[in-house]
Amino acid sequence: MPCLPQSLRYFTVCLVRGTGLLYPECILSGIMSVNGKKVLHMDRNPYYGGESSSITPLEELYKRFQLLEGPPESMGRGRDWNVDLIPKFLMANGQLVKMLLYTEVTRYLDFKVVEGSFVYKGGKIYKVPSTETEALASNLMGMFEKRRFRKFLVFVANFDENDPKTFEGVDPQTTSMRDVYRKFDLGQDVIDFTGHALALYRTDDYLDQPCLETINRIKLYSESLARYGKSPYLYPLYGLGELPQGFARLSAIYGGTYMLNKPVDDIIMENGKVVGVKSEGEVARCKQLICDPSYIPDRVRKAGQVIRIICILSHPIKNTNDANSCQIIIPQNQVNRKSDIYVCMISYAHNVAAQGKYIAIASTTVETTDPEKEVEPALELLEPIDQKFVAISDLYEPIDDGCESQVFCSCSYDATTHFETTCNDIKDIYKRMAGMAFDFENMKRKQNDVFGEAEQ
Repeated sequence: MPCLPQSLRYFTVCLVRGTGLLYPECILSGIMSVNGKKVLHMDRNPYYGGESSSITPLEELYKRFQLLEGPPESMGRGRDWNVDLIPKFLMANGQLVKMLLYTEVTRYLDFKVVEGSFVYKGGKIYKVPSTETEALASNLMGMFEKRRFRKFLVFVANFDENDPKTFEGVDPQTTSMRDVYRKFDLGQDVIDFTGHALALYRTDDYLDQPCLETINRIKLYSESLARYGKSPYLYPLYGLGELPQGFARLSAIYGGTYMLNKPVDDIIMENGKVVGVKSEGEVARCKQLICDPSYIPDRVRKAGQVIRIICILSHPIKNTNDANSCQIIIPQNQVNRKSDIYVCMISYAHNVAAQGKYIAIASTTVETTDPEKEVEPALELLEPIDQKFVAISDLYEPIDDGCESQVFCSCSYDATTHFETTCNDIKDIYKRMAGMAFDFENMKRKQNDVFGEAEQ
């Protein structure tokens, strides 16, 4: 087991991670290291990733899900596979990409544009229209609906919260999104894909809230789409397992210490505040602690469950123009649910599967006692399926903000197939730890070139 030298037993921030989460802790360790904090990152696992890791070779995935017969020869070489247990796409102009740029982890990663974004309606899937041109060409709407939706998109594109001339009678702080939809006379199907496939809401709770947040979300989608054209999403080659390794390198560059296979025996508290972490008889002193829910079961509550089904395919998903990668969102109202169903698909084009193979993951928030039946609408889109791997995970959230104890806990991953909700959690923890909001623009980078260091 790795031991802590005497000189490395006092830290400003200690991060410990166990069975489930990864990206909040890793990104925060990078940010804190770049900001000059002395960071220790401890992981009880002997590898990066835990529940959110990339599994390779394929034989390991079969073992993890207790499929003892192993993969058939038709799956190709096992080492050609890197299967993400919790796959998520990055918005091209979204928060995680900005965080990657700020922490300069982009130097360690190569990304590929996801080829399409689709939405489910009446048992079929359609490309998500997010520009005026796409709105007029879409089969998702009738002729008159297209024109109304085009006017709505023009309004959103021109909207500037600092310029009242662009409001067109809408008060961004008080007018609800439901009223904005009513203003443009948009039908229920259009409202469904706008709120869930463009603004990326998981439920319809947003409808009665002020419209500013929704308008900004739609603008983010459009801006991300405009960067690369095919879709607003990016995915790293070789899978998301490259991300934690990039952050580990970053932390090391800025003086952080990253320890794998290091169990945490106890979190030491004095007068209600964290003062250290005990591991194998050693104590690492710290002023702040970031951890996942598994370390502090008495400080978290169960908030639900998520089902994820990993499906191996030998074909692209139908009606996606043979895309090698895509996202499909099934809005809740289309299948009489309270929450959306998500499908993300990547393939051999991302170096995560054998040649000619595809990996599709269907996920949703569990609402009944038969979770697998809940994702059937998604699985029907994927048929025929070569192999399925079913996982049901508990969702946990902290019961307090951690400001008093200085113990900050991240939330479990939700069912979404993008990182925006995870980034909100990261920014929230940062604000509570640092006492100020995470500011992308004013954060000072320590290197001149975010894609690599200039030769000296």
